[in-house]
Amino acid sequence: MAGLSDEKLFDVRWQRSEHDLLSSFRRLYGEKPKLEARLKALLLKRWLERPQDLKDLDLVRDLNPGWFLSEKMVGYVFYVDRFAGQLRDVLDHIDYLEELGTTYVHFMPCLKPRPGPNDGGYSVMDYGQIDPRLGTMADFTDVAKALRQRGISVCIDLVLNHTAKEHEWAEKAKNGDPRYQSYYWMFDTDAEPKAYEKTLVEVFPADAPGNFTYYSNFKKWVWTTFNEHQWDLNWSNPEVFLEIVDVMLNLGNKGADVLRLDAVAFMWKRLGSNCQNQPEVHDILQALRAATRIAAPAIIHKAEAIVSPRDLVPYLGVGRHRGREANLAYHNNLMVQFWSSLASQQTGLMTQTLRSHFPESFVNACWATYIRCHDDIGWAITDEDATAIPGMSATGHRNYLADFYSGKFSGSFARGDIFQENAATGDRRNSGSFASLAGLEAALKTKDEAAVIMAVERMLLGFALMASFGGLPLFYMGDEIGLLNDYGFVSVPEHAHDNRWLHRPKMDWKKVKSAQAGTGPEGRLLAGIKHIITARKSQSCLGASSPCRIIDVHAPAIFAFVRDNEEGRLLCLFNFGPDFVAVSESVLRAHGVGAFRDALSGGIVPVSNGQIAVMPYGRLWLE
Repeated sequence: MAGLSDEKLFDVRWQRSEHDLLSSFRRLYGEKPKLEARLKALLLKRWLERPQDLKDLDLVRDLNPGWFLSEKMVGYVFYVDRFAGQLRDVLDHIDYLEELGTTYVHFMPCLKPRPGPNDGGYSVMDYGQIDPRLGTMADFTDVAKALRQRGISVCIDLVLNHTAKEHEWAEKAKNGDPRYQSYYWMFDTDAEPKAYEKTLVEVFPADAPGNFTYYSNFKKWVWTTFNEHQWDLNWSNPEVFLEIVDVMLNLGNKGADVLRLDAVAFMWKRLGSNCQNQPEVHDILQALRAATRIAAPAIIHKAEAIVSPRDLVPYLGVGRHRGREANLAYHNNLMVQFWSSLASQQTGLMTQTLRSHFPESFVNACWATYIRCHDDIGWAITDEDATAIPGMSATGHRNYLADFYSGKFSGSFARGDIFQENAATGDRRNSGSFASLAGLEAALKTKDEAAVIMAVERMLLGFALMASFGGLPLFYMGDEIGLLNDYGFVSVPEHAHDNRWLHRPKMDWKKVKSAQAGTGPEGRLLAGIKHIITARKSQSCLGASSPCRIIDVHAPAIFAFVRDNEEGRLLCLFNFGPDFVAVSESVLRAHGVGAFRDALSGGIVPVSNGQIAVMPYGRLWLE
């Protein structure tokens, strides 16, 4: 391949992905030879502009397309300003990222947002510029290159469902340009919006009720699913597809390795539906991935689809999209079930849900596993799954969890808040940092050392779970040192209306130094997470290509699964309760456990009277 010209190499990659691209493109838009020719020319233009070091990386990843599936991969997620200040300040902390074992960083929204309220940066005004508060696109390119040279890939957010109403396309639409009005969903009367509204849900019912906004200055109704300032793009218009492909490739040429595709579930609209997870969404995602495989194959895609279990799996490719859609998708159900089991001290629902709806592995794709992130926790527990558990109701359990994690339930260790209560449906979500939800805030306030230890153990339980479950684990900034809720967000005007800023505290570098010195709960957390990451990287069977088979070991507080490949096998056990739990030796041996050596601690687990004992909030990776 090294001897091929750029044009010939493009032709080879076009031939490889032409079917994946055009079959989906034609399902969406029909056969349009002129549009297809424009699309191919656009891909060639961006490929020829691609810097040589990135073309070299393209070749490396062409030869190893599963690079992101490795057990060596570990992600770290942060807001640039809250982690470091500006983009170039990130370079001051590369040693810290390496100390954690990081191979992937996600810069939370860093493209230029609208001024004022901007949904935490997801109301993008210009896809081609960096938020000026963080730096410039030249800064991003330099920082991404420096990280890449240290073995760390860079992920950035690309919002696909909408733009800010101040985006150049929206401004032209406001001024009456019919070309750009067709980029959005605009209506002359409220007849169609009312018809659509009958089956739509409200995403932010407290702050942004309804899904449409009327603008008297240009006399149009505009589809605004999330907020009035976020205008939904019209993906049934192929011009929008071409524009976004151009945006993606430009960002890739600036150094982005991973594109986090935001709000993908909402991209296609269909009257009479909830306009989420429509079949066309999967054709769009396949075509976008094929486009980057042709013009920037080092890039992978991560789909942000926070949806029900049944709807989530297709984003990693099933049926005709198998191996052709997103490379990564958030396993929000693993996160939800972690918190559910922690509150109930029972893992039956977790086992039922994760075993019933999710395959053991995917083709050239995997989960992004996490326990907390920048967003709220929506309690995605369905009637179907809840009724499989004797005595459980989905509504009752969702209400219990919302109360438990807002600290309203008697005896709860958690300290959080309610986010976006929907008075019509009773739906409530929760905000709160990992440490505060896990009990560290309450324990420190009462100076209860035993409770502090238990909170740390709950957090290490979560870290060990996401590091071993199967996928690319993502650690959110500050969780490794136990950052608590930031109640000061209410004093920041642009944050005060959104209590998700409760769990977006600034990085505390003094606490990092304390943690590195091994003092306090932060020291135990940092040492624990580093140990877990090191252990993960030593076990090839924890790579994402190895299947994850969930099993039942007949102990209600224990969640268990087997990870294996041709080089090794682990049976992973997690105790979600505050007491020791006995697990049968014979059950574990039936699943392949031999010498009862724990790959996580390096020690031997004693067997007594045909049982092993799992410590409170204990985690074992049995060989």
